[in-house]
Amino acid sequence: MLRTSSYVIYVDLPNESDQMLLVHGYTGAYDQVSGRVANYVRSLESKKPPKPLYGDWSPEPFVDDAVLPSEQTINTLKKRGYLTELSVDAEQALFDKLTKVRHTAAGRYPGYVFMPTYDCNLRCSYCFQDHMRRDNACRTMLKTMSPATVDRIFAAMPKIEEYHQIPPTEKPHRSITFFGGEPLLARNRPIIEYIIAKAQETSTPSFGVVSNATELQEYRHLLGPELISFIQITLDGPPHEHNKRRIYADGSGSFEQIAQNISMALELKVRISVRLNIDRNNIHELPELAREIIKRGWHHYDNFHAYTAPINAANDRTDRKTTFSSWELDRAITELHKQDQDMFVIERPDMRLRSQAGQIFTSQSLPSLQPSFCGANTSMYVIDAFANLFACWERTGDERIRIGYITEESDLVIEDAMNKLWRSRNVTTNAICRQCRYAHYCGGGCAVLAENRHGELSANFCDGYAARFRAGVAESYQKHIASQQEAVKTESLCEEV
Repeated sequence: MLRTSSYVIYVDLPNESDQMLLVHGYTGAYDQVSGRVANYVRSLESKKPPKPLYGDWSPEPFVDDAVLPSEQTINTLKKRGYLTELSVDAEQALFDKLTKVRHTAAGRYPGYVFMPTYDCNLRCSYCFQDHMRRDNACRTMLKTMSPATVDRIFAAMPKIEEYHQIPPTEKPHRSITFFGGEPLLARNRPIIEYIIAKAQETSTPSFGVVSNATELQEYRHLLGPELISFIQITLDGPPHEHNKRRIYADGSGSFEQIAQNISMALELKVRISVRLNIDRNNIHELPELAREIIKRGWHHYDNFHAYTAPINAANDRTDRKTTFSSWELDRAITELHKQDQDMFVIERPDMRLRSQAGQIFTSQSLPSLQPSFCGANTSMYVIDAFANLFACWERTGDERIRIGYITEESDLVIEDAMNKLWRSRNVTTNAICRQCRYAHYCGGGCAVLAENRHGELSANFCDGYAARFRAGVAESYQKHIASQQEAVKTESLCEEV
């Protein structure tokens, strides 16, 4: 019997009640249809979307009386996946199969994250590693990675790649990211230089860093498109606000040194992504920070962008009441964009989602479907100064949660139970995600945030994704239509001239 697929997403368009976008959750189809066709599809729903264990879905559009479309339209809807003759159980089995294939493909190539130290020169109150610098029992964890450990790691890399069934090659491509603590402390420079040299000797590498950039000037000779080509740097507001949050151990601020180093790196053609950690206490400072960005001229560089991210309550010094969800933050930033013209230099939280949708509408790319949230669930290896292997850089520093380690003899040891816990997590490993229309776009949400909120890595963390997806896709589509109409006007004007 013909019915509506369990994975159809209905994207209603603001101020266009007679039009709607249909998006399919696992085929990746995007189609604009009339309200009449959309209502017909809704009329064949066999069951409502499941209610999440935590929170509620955003309200769904109202269904009017359905009018039977033409046979050609029905056949198109079937071909695009919106209508199906599979039973609910049979379609879910197909969903499971596609998830497994995509999850396996996503885990094909390992990515390496080097943590040369857990130590850091800043004392940010919301840091998830804050206890490491405050607890004397963790003092031994703050050592710097040694050259001997680096040698062990690189000797084990072919074994990690063999574990992922990658055929051996003379100089494979390897993606290497530096993370900490603070990886680019001045005193770490010899070991960073050693890691880079070792990577160049044994592979064709690319390098990126997540850094506070306070001592980046010590690494000038390593910055550029052929070496460290990408750096994520955090600012927490304009100077006076940032200097209350991202402080040195003596309580002094760090903004000016970071800003000088951002300017230096931009000149050296490093791609700079400035992350702005936002909560309810500093969001009103963003227009002032936007003016600071404009004053320093960073927005003129193609290799610069600034984006916002919500602060999460990752330790007992962060009050959850002061935090935003991603959806709440997006709405708040949208209002600031309307109120202040300088805010154009700061991206909204879901710009990636909007950008991907926009590229689909302009036929520049295919939909990006992800049955798992990030590399922690597929093939990321976070390697600390002790040669321990972790799946996620926010879950490190404790041997009980490592997914493996590299022995003194450079043998690879995988801790099967913990490795399976992380690497098997995808949208089929909990009942909510498995039935969710948005699953292959959301990926189930961040495992760490799910565990923080619900006590289990396998739980879902929706973070308002249903509303975020629909709003983002609708906005991108309307911008696409507006640009097409503008192009037609321009073409007509040229013909008249």
